Formats: sequence, structure tokens, C-alpha cells
Amino acid sequence: MLDLSALLFDYGFYFLAFFSAFVVVVVSVPIVRSLAIRCGHVDVPSDRKVHQTPMVRLGGVSIFLGTLVAAICLWRLDGFSHLLPIDQREILIILLGGSGYFLLGFLDDLQELSPRFRLVCQLAIAALVWQNGVRIDALNVPGLGLVHLGLLSLPITLLWIAGLVNAINWIDGLDGLASGVSAISTLITAGICLFIGEPSVALLALCLVGSLCGFLLYNFNPACIFMGDGGSYFIGFMLAAISIVGLVKGATVVTTPFMVLAVPIFDMTLVIVSRLLRRKSPFVADKSHLHHRLLKVGFSHRDTVLFIYALSLWIGSWAFTLAPIPNGLLALVIATPIFCVTTWRVWRFAQLS
Repeated sequence: MLDLSALLFDYGFYFLAFFSAFVVVVVSVPIVRSLAIRCGHVDVPSDRKVHQTPMVRLGGVSIFLGTLVAAICLWRLDGFSHLLPIDQREILIILLGGSGYFLLGFLDDLQELSPRFRLVCQLAIAALVWQNGVRIDALNVPGLGLVHLGLLSLPITLLWIAGLVNAINWIDGLDGLASGVSAISTLITAGICLFIGEPSVALLALCLVGSLCGFLLYNFNPACIFMGDGGSYFIGFMLAAISIVGLVKGATVVTTPFMVLAVPIFDMTLVIVSRLLRRKSPFVADKSHLHHRLLKVGFSHRDTVLFIYALSLWIGSWAFTLAPIPNGLLALVIATPIFCVTTWRVWRFAQLS
């Protein structure tokens, strides 16, 4: 449970994690954007895409650098010194795994890789991460208690990591959508980790939150840069790995990480089922995503993003009621009126337009 004295002592580290990542991203995005334009690495508009002008899609470089620099700063300042060697190793494996996913996505941004090759590489990196200890060994199932997975640990870990990587990648279809939803999910994860006694995981999560908030300054509608596959792969892996070492190993109920990440998981499931029902490959891009459906209903670009933000916050707040957190219901009480007001406002403007 939460140690208030340790929390007060570490406040400086939490601020440093967020602020250092935020500053690195804010400073580096214009540089990355300028270099990408000079080299001609831009995303060209198409019938499936929403943007109408060529856009730089290498923003993931800044998100990766921001998170990595912040984590290294914390490490050098002994922000992770209270951890046992095995727990420090987990943090290192997460950063190395995130680097691997970023490089895979970055290569795909520079020259399009085949879906099959990308999937094989995703599973290979996830397998290496599993082999080095970042894995789902047991699940806290309501009514059954702690269920050890045994041989199922590897496939379930691979499914969770690769699935979430692609879920974040697929939801990245509107300005600020993936970065905002990811920031909300990561912040909720950090909050839960703090209360269940996983402060180091919360620190790492705040590094990612800082990077995402800094990137949102450039990526929210109207965006001037996209995160690309490098960014979405890195974010997806970090979310998956942080939820494993923080939420799953923290013995929260198995539904907790699903609540936190409900929107990208639901969107990916909806898309796969929709494509299979139409006898199409799940890997062939189309306009069956949640944000595409909301746009068809009449929501504006920005209102669609804000509605999905509010939905992510509201569903994610339910996770506080499932985790062993005192007054966890308060998060839901705060999030519910935000969701209701946002939904009413977005629907009203959609009807007027």
C-alpha cells in the first residue's frame, strides 16, 4: 500500500520524470520536423487518411528521446536506487524493449515494411522481453484468486504486448488521438501504481506521460507532426510492459489493465471483427475505426478526439475502483461529469452542424 513518507520524499523525482521528458520533446520536435522535411520523409494524403496536406511522421523520435533521457536522468540521480537488482533489471529490460520497438517502427516510417515482417519482429522482441523476466506469470481472477499460467505465460505475454502495440498504432488516425489517449491511460496507470506500492513503475510511466504531453503541443488538431509507427510502437510497448510490471505483478484484478486501456483494445477488436465479417484481411487498412465511425455520424475532427479522450478517462477511472485503493470511487465520481458534459457538448454541436 501507499507509503506517504516515501511519496513525499520522492515528489522531486516524479516532477523530474515528467518535466525533463516534456522539455526534451518540446525542444526536439521542431528539430526533428525540420530534418524530416529536408530529407523528404512526409506522410502523403490518401483516401483512407484524414489529413489533406503532406505531414512529417517522425515525431516518435522525440517521444522516444524524451522518455529515454528522462529515465536516464532518474537513473543517474538514484531515482531507482531503492529497487532490488531484479527490479532494476526489469526497468532496464523495458527500456531496451521499447528501443527495439521504436527502431522497428522507425524503419517502417522510412521504408514501408510488410505487415507479416513487422508482426514477426514484434513477436520476436516480445519473446526476448519475456525471456528476460518481463512477463505475465499469473493473473488475479475474481473468485479464483491468483491463477498461475505455467506454459501459457509466453503466448499470453506475446499476445498482450503485440496486441497493445498494434492497438495504439491503429488508433493513431486523428490529430492528437493516440498521444492523448495514451497519456490518459499512462497517467491512470501511474496513479494506480503509486497506491499499490510500485513507485518505480510510476516514475517510468511519468516519463512517458511527460513525453506525450510535450508532443501533444504539436500533435493536437491542427497537428504539424505525426508520431508515426516509431512513436506508436514505442508507446504501445511501454504501456504493455508498464502494465505488466505495475498492474499485473502488483496483483490487481485481471480486468484492471483492460479498463485502463479499454478504448484502444475495443477499437482494435472492433476493426478486426468488422474486417473478418467482410472477409477481408485484418491487416488491410480501411475506415472501420471508432474515430472514422464518429466522423461519419457528424462529429468534427476535434470533437471526435475530445469525446474519445473523455471516454478513455471515464472507463479508465473504473480501474481505481477495482484496484485496492482507498476512496478509489472518487476517481469515477470526478470522471463521470467530465464524460457527461463532453458527450453532451460534442453531440449538441454535431446536431447543429
